[in-house]
Order: sequence, then structure tokens, then C-alpha cells
Amino acid sequence: MAQKLLILRFSSIGDIVLTTPVIRACKEQLTNTEVHFVCKKVFRGILEQNPYITKLHTFESDIKEIYPELKQEGFDVVIDLHNNLRSFRLKNYLKVKSYSFRKLNVLKLATVLTKRVSLLPQQHIVERYFEAVRELGVQNDGKGLDYFIPENQQLLPDNRVLPDSYMALVIGGSYYTKKIPLNKLKEICRLSKHPLVFLGGKEDVECASQLHKAFPQHINLCGLLSLHQSAFVIREAAWVISSDTGLMHIASAFNKKIISVWGNTVPEFGMGPYLPNRENKILEIKTLSCRPCSKLGYHKCPKGHFKCMNEIDFAFLKNLD
Repeated sequence: MAQKLLILRFSSIGDIVLTTPVIRACKEQLTNTEVHFVCKKVFRGILEQNPYITKLHTFESDIKEIYPELKQEGFDVVIDLHNNLRSFRLKNYLKVKSYSFRKLNVLKLATVLTKRVSLLPQQHIVERYFEAVRELGVQNDGKGLDYFIPENQQLLPDNRVLPDSYMALVIGGSYYTKKIPLNKLKEICRLSKHPLVFLGGKEDVECASQLHKAFPQHINLCGLLSLHQSAFVIREAAWVISSDTGLMHIASAFNKKIISVWGNTVPEFGMGPYLPNRENKILEIKTLSCRPCSKLGYHKCPKGHFKCMNEIDFAFLKNLD
């Protein structure tokens, strides 16, 4: 009888993509094992095509919605890659052996308060995810992240055709202080010698429209694509310019050349591009006394100047091949 393993990571795009090396390694390295996964229903598309997952379990808003379904599966072990109150309650309900990853919330808070990034371990979150499965004998295979695009999503609406060579520019972000502001997006558009394709959700349409009005030579796809279609655009791009977003991690899954732009957060939190392409560029202002100001982000700059983004220099784009 097969062993059943349940992996927990409820949200969000980037965090779930970053669990994919653990999913793959568990499936390939543990004999006769089913790998199940729990996430919110809104994120199920990220994993639906993943061939290493035996069964995907999803819920709308409350994990208790699927308590009976999960109990009935009879899991042997739970791997908690979310590690919050909801996942604790689920583990307590299932009453099976479990392992959890280290969140480092205390160290992150100390870093925000002291601005000393040296307090943090020089370790990517993927490596901390793997610590949770170490006792099972599962090791990092070094193959990076996975993202699987359904064949019917490898196209654009209205039969649009992408340029032969272009840069994908990610407009959005989960917080204002993580997003590249409009004035810097305009600077990127002005300096890039490559065609740009704007990517983002419906919440980014207004910003992208203003940008496209000023630079109509570039292509605006904000609000028009599914996540898989955005991933397709990223996969085909020569370069990807993105702040600290889920699409940045999808770009890492395809080993793209990434220009990652950092505002109030820092790569030392362990969320930089994983197994980076050697041509990657990390853009950040390290000398600011107010940075990092949060482990997540804010809806406006607490200081009012937003120097962490506004002082980033994109002049190198003029010479980028």
C-alpha cells in the first residue's frame, strides 16, 4: 500500500511556485508514495498540470471546508510549508506525524527594526522548505523550480503575435512599496532598446494604460491574460523585468534572464530569484537607512519619498543586449 504524503502551502503565487522542487523531490525520491497538496482554490491552476502531484485538494476561504476530505485520505505524514495557525489546526485535526519549515518571522522583524540584514541566514526559502523533508531522506536535486503551462494556454488572445525578441515588464505587485512606480516604468520604456510587453492583472490596467499611452510602441497585455498565458509570455521573453512578485518566481522556473527590482523588501529575506541565471541583475538601493521597512509591504511609503524605488538607475538598459 502506498504511503500518503500531504504538503501544505495555501497561498500565494510565488510561495506555491517555490514549493515545486520539494514536490518533485518527494515524488521522485520516496518509493511508492502519493504526493498530495493543499492550497486555496484560486491558486489551483499553478499546480493542476504538475505531474508530480497525485491529488490536489483546494478550499475557497476556510481550510475547515475540506477537513473531512483530508481525514478520509488517511495520510501518513504532513509537510507544512505554510506554518501558520490554520496549518497548525489542520495538523492537530489529522493527528499524524508532521514536519514544518522555519518561517524566520522573529529574525525578519528584527531585521526590519534594526535594518541589519546580516541577522538573516544566507539561505533561500527553498532550502528551508527542504529542511522540512530532510528526516524523510529527501534531498534537493538542484533542478530548480517547476511551472507547467497547459498546451491550450500557450497562445495569446485574438491571435496576437509577440515580437521575435522582447522584454517582459511586470507592472504589478502585492503591495505598493513592492511595485515599480509609474515614473520608473516610464524610464524603463524610454531606455529599453528592446520591445517591451507589459504584464499584470486587472488591478494594473490603469497604470499600464497610462504607460502605453506615453509609449505606444510597446505592447500592453495587462488584464488580458490568464496566469498561464502570462507565464507563456515570460517563457518566450529574452529578459524579464520584475519587482518581488510571483511572476518573478515563474521566470526563475524557466531560468530566464531576470532584472529583479527591490523596494521595501530585500533578497536576504530568502525570496530572490532561485538558482539564478548567471546574467541576472538585482537592482536595489542598499545604502538607505529606512530599508527594509517591512517583511511584506505597505500601501504607501512610510517616509513619503519612496527612495528605495525612485533612486534605482536603469541607465544600463540602453546597452543591454
